[in-house]
Amino acid sequence: MSNLWRLREYLRPYAGRMAAMLVLAVFASLAALATPRMIQAVIDGPVTRADDDGLWWLAAAILALGVAEAFLVWLRRYIQATVALGVEADMRRDIYAHVQKLHAGFHDRFQTGQLLSRATGDLGRIRRFAAWGMIFLVINVFTYVAVIAQLLQIYWPLGLVVAASAVPLFFLSRSFARGYIRASRAEQDQAGEVANTAEETAQGIRVVKAFGRSRHVIERFEGEAAKLRDISVGKVRMLSKSWSMFDAIPNLVLAAVLIGGSIAVAAGAMTIGELVAFVTLQLMLVWPIEALGWIIANGNEAMTAADRIFDVLDTEPAIVDRPGATDLDRADAKGHLRFEGVRFGYEGTGKEILTGLDLDVRPGETLAIAGVTGCGKTTLLSLAPRLYDVTEGRVTIDGRDVRDLTLSSLRRNVATAFEDPTLFSMSVRENLTLGREDATEADIEEALQVAQAEFVYDLPWGLDTRIGEQGLSLSGGQRQRLALARAVIVKPAVLILDDPLSALDVHTEELVERALASVLKGTTALVAVHRPSTVALADRVALLQDGTIVAVGTHSELLESTPAYRAVLSAEADTVGAAA
Repeated sequence: MSNLWRLREYLRPYAGRMAAMLVLAVFASLAALATPRMIQAVIDGPVTRADDDGLWWLAAAILALGVAEAFLVWLRRYIQATVALGVEADMRRDIYAHVQKLHAGFHDRFQTGQLLSRATGDLGRIRRFAAWGMIFLVINVFTYVAVIAQLLQIYWPLGLVVAASAVPLFFLSRSFARGYIRASRAEQDQAGEVANTAEETAQGIRVVKAFGRSRHVIERFEGEAAKLRDISVGKVRMLSKSWSMFDAIPNLVLAAVLIGGSIAVAAGAMTIGELVAFVTLQLMLVWPIEALGWIIANGNEAMTAADRIFDVLDTEPAIVDRPGATDLDRADAKGHLRFEGVRFGYEGTGKEILTGLDLDVRPGETLAIAGVTGCGKTTLLSLAPRLYDVTEGRVTIDGRDVRDLTLSSLRRNVATAFEDPTLFSMSVRENLTLGREDATEADIEEALQVAQAEFVYDLPWGLDTRIGEQGLSLSGGQRQRLALARAVIVKPAVLILDDPLSALDVHTEELVERALASVLKGTTALVAVHRPSTVALADRVALLQDGTIVAVGTHSELLESTPAYRAVLSAEADTVGAAA
């Protein structure tokens, strides 16, 4: 219940509207509660005395009460909807903003489908609780207490019978709530698995089709969907069983009231008007009691949804600005990059990838990192922009620990182009200026020339052409060139290149390397070498082996002095040749 109680943080800004909503609900309930007593007055007064004039006045009063109740209910529900939708929008905004702050390690282990499920389905459950469940609980409790009070006033022996029905309802609801909360959590977790399976398949649709595995992924999805169906059917079975009991109890009590009331009328203890008012009031309890099952179910679903959402919101960002962190001004940045005694291992693996690594990249120098596949080149490159933080040691820019710099200024000065480029469902221009919104047309043109990405001008709407999801409407080489242009346009102090030319043909790669060479003259660059041709970009080469740098020198020096370097280049050349 604690996480559901924490929703008050999001309800607080709507306190005024919620107060108005409760006031409207109370007055609407009072109008509804007054109607049975008006009916009693009609039967025991004008009907009994055959007073037509009095009948019309009372009928007009009943009509006025009905109209007033309808208006109050409409206004209350409108306010309810605005509050619920506002809470949902606020929570969705906070979840999205918080996810952006979480470090890359969180996203490495947390399934995207589970995040989507929390940001959609779980928020929908909380919205329904905020819109209907919470207010109906208050209204129904008020209605129940007010009706019982009137029943006791009209004829207390039967009033006690109706009040006593609350005892079995209490034990029934408690038993139902215990089982339903477990079923709700299981259903919501499985809904996340279904969303994750669908999301993975949609992203990898080309691979699925290329390998002819459509039947396999369909069966996998059907299996997850079948689990969700079975869990949901079990939950519905539990709900329907309890709901039937919530229905049966008030109907049994109503039968007892009709029998007891008839006897009381025959004995002169009640008038016919009082019996009609009593039964009408009791019928007003049928909906609150029937709705009790729905309210409990809705509350339990909201509770588990809140638990799942706060699982994410309570995850502390591992990479944040240190207290006293300062900005790194681009005009002052020289780009002197150093790795000092760096050790690093991914969360949960218990294995170190980098083991006491030292490396010095001089300002304006282009240094290539060579090593066998899986030796940690990409990991090393991820430490400079703080996609991950070192386990031990430190990474510095111009002598300042990157952890002492604000993240925003660090990432303005350190730009990265990845081997596997990510493009977004937005225009070419928006993708290119993602890291520098104030880029001019001249900046864009220069970056496109460097990356040999002028093909964008031939797209249907040029720079304003929208790229499909993940940029799959473009070839692998085109995506890489756009990603490289996006990094170049920032004009950073340090440029990280994780083999961004791997998908290019030899001719295009040569053109890009020539253009990059001129751009990199004033920029410090760290380049992961996954194939020998990329070495041409580098002033020096560092060989990464067993988690540390074992040799640094020019390409020629390492070829001559370091057998391990020759072996790495030979292996990479063989891999490229086999791929070709």
